[in-house]
Order: sequence, then C-alpha cells, then structure tokens
Amino acid sequence: MPSRAAVPGEAASIARTVTLAFAADPIWSVALRRSDGTAPDLEPYWRLFVDGAMAHRTIRIVDAGAAVAIWLPPGTDELDAGGLLDLERWIDRELDEPARAQLHELYERFEASRAGRADHYYLSLLATHPEHRGRGVGQALLAADLATWDEIGVPAYLESTNPGNDHRYVRAGFGYAGGFPAVHDSAWVSAMWRPVGGHVGAATSPMPSSGR
Repeated sequence: MPSRAAVPGEAASIARTVTLAFAADPIWSVALRRSDGTAPDLEPYWRLFVDGAMAHRTIRIVDAGAAVAIWLPPGTDELDAGGLLDLERWIDRELDEPARAQLHELYERFEASRAGRADHYYLSLLATHPEHRGRGVGQALLAADLATWDEIGVPAYLESTNPGNDHRYVRAGFGYAGGFPAVHDSAWVSAMWRPVGGHVGAATSPMPSSGR
C-alpha cells in the first residue's frame, strides 16, 4: 500500500482523523478534559500539532488519508515558538487551572522520556480513521515509513499511550525502552525504540502492576 507525504491543503482532514482516532485514547481522552469531566472541541488542539509537523514535510498518509503518521525528524520539536504560543492560548481558553497544571506535567514527562536518546525519527501520532479500522492501513503505513528510515539509517522512537496498540509496534520491530505514568490516573505510557532494521529489544512492557 503506497504512502506519500501529506500536503498543507490536507491539514484539516488529517486533524479530523487524529481527533476521531484519539477520542477514546486512555491517556489523551483524560488529559484533555476539564476537572468537571467535560471535553472541549479537540480538533483545533490536534490541528496545532499537524501544522507543526507539516513544516517538516514528514507527515505521511496512505490510502487517500485513511491513516496518517505524524513524524518529526531528528533534533526537531513538535511546535515552533508560534505554535507553542497558540498551544498555550488554547490551553488557557479551554481548560481550567487543575487540568492545565496536570497537562503541563504530562508534557514534561513526555519530554523527559525522549530527552537524551540517540538521533531518531519521532512518531508523534499514528492515527487511522474509524471508517477504515480493521483493514491494516495503519500498520501498512507504519511499515512503509520505517522502511524509509531504515534506508536513511536512522532509528525510530515513539510513546504508546494505548497498550492495546503495543503489539502492533512490537510487530513492526519496536522494543520497550522505558515509560512513565500519566498524571491524572497513573495510566502507563510505554516508550518504544526501534533500531535500524528493527531488531526488537525488550519483549515485555515495563508497565508496573498498578498501571494499566
């Protein structure tokens, strides 16, 4: 299944796919809610990260956008200064103070997990539109992208926020490489690393027994 780079005109549809795909994510569906349990419109939130990665031309799509992979090249950040400012504005506008504090703490844990690792392509988000689930399009997209990074000779890294997806990453050649608990309810985020060529590392998640 051929994959290709997304173009700026597809940013809105990509953000929509990400929004739908992560609506029930164990980490983000909790972290992006207010203290009273209500959720804001999350499409503008995800659009910020789509636009941030679009500048690097490393958003890949497959099957007319049925699945999207948002990658960041080595040494780059998800958002530039303007994107960070827009993100803070969204957080201040849409979340109450306790939710804002927890979200910022979660960001810090993500950043700490990625810091200090060897140069890598960072899989920020992998999403399949709900209408196309069960067809293997997300796995095909991931495999195509990893083949490209193998050709370049650069490892890959991700944080899995849904343990139900971990086996797909393991199948693609990732191994567990640490992790950390989320802030709100200590749900586990698995850090996963894939060396060039996909030699699998740890086969068992380091998730503690109290996590999920």
